[in-house]
Amino acid sequence: MRTFGLAVVAALLAPGGISASAQSSEAEVGKPPAPPAGWSAPRTSWGDPDLRGIYPLDLGRTPMQRPAQFGTRALYTEEEYAAAVLAAEDLGQGADREDAANKLGSGNWFEWGKTLRQNSLVVEPADGRIHMNEEGIRRAATMNSSWGQAVFDGVDDFNSLDHCITRGLPATMIPFPYNNGVRIFQSPGQVVIQFEMIHETRIIPLGEGPPLPDALRPWLGSSRGRFEGNTLVVETTNFNGGAPMVIVGPSNQPIPTSTSMRMVEHFTLYGPEKVFYEAWIEDPEVLAQPFKMGFPWTRDDSYQFFEYACHEGNTVVRNYILSTSPRFAEWRKANGGD
Repeated sequence: MRTFGLAVVAALLAPGGISASAQSSEAEVGKPPAPPAGWSAPRTSWGDPDLRGIYPLDLGRTPMQRPAQFGTRALYTEEEYAAAVLAAEDLGQGADREDAANKLGSGNWFEWGKTLRQNSLVVEPADGRIHMNEEGIRRAATMNSSWGQAVFDGVDDFNSLDHCITRGLPATMIPFPYNNGVRIFQSPGQVVIQFEMIHETRIIPLGEGPPLPDALRPWLGSSRGRFEGNTLVVETTNFNGGAPMVIVGPSNQPIPTSTSMRMVEHFTLYGPEKVFYEAWIEDPEVLAQPFKMGFPWTRDDSYQFFEYACHEGNTVVRNYILSTSPRFAEWRKANGGD
């Protein structure tokens, strides 16, 4: 494994190595690469660009937001990129280390994946970060999750991911430490995107049609798509404002969503087994300005989905409350706790 990692770094540092494997200029970051000469996008039997297949989002070592020390620089230097590749390779050996030590830990289920040459998935604004307005900051301070506190008094102290309901959008489209499979199905007039994480499915009708009534606000909003050349364009509105905008955790501050959020996505075929994903997100209620993500997907139909069972028997939320809430202090003492 280590030998393989060193070989990868050697190839990347060879003349032209990084340029051949990733973006080579700041201007290319977040934009679909030009397709190979003479290549034509595959088509379905009814004539639409054919996106069908499985796309593992194995880019978990590329942060969603750019680390502040890089400022407006969107690419790693060659040295930084080589170090990031080695770090990702080392992290990927967590299961081997645990097995050798006869231990079971996060290394046996985390699948951190690779790192891109671009140093964040967010490519606009120029600093690669998401900026909240005053209302967003105020709402963020009230957001609860299993990552953000030590005492849980009720079910509202958990977010939609804690409840195994949804990651929400745009978070559902972002690589995660595991269960990163994305499968696209197509039929005349529809595109369906299935996710391994939380076994969610987005059903996207194509073409003109009546909007969803304003009172109906699903967790993943209401989407409608159309094809423009080799690009599937999807516009999503009617969000319910109940899910966080990003995955809340040690590396991400809470960012709220509102019912005013709007998301436009592009899925662009740009080469054999290649799709470039772009998403523009605006939410004037909580964001100081819109932001854009852009990163490549690679098709791999050999990838296998695993069941996402979330927390066993749906008892984890209850157990958090029983083990931490002051309301159950006497219950804990009576049952042998502190």
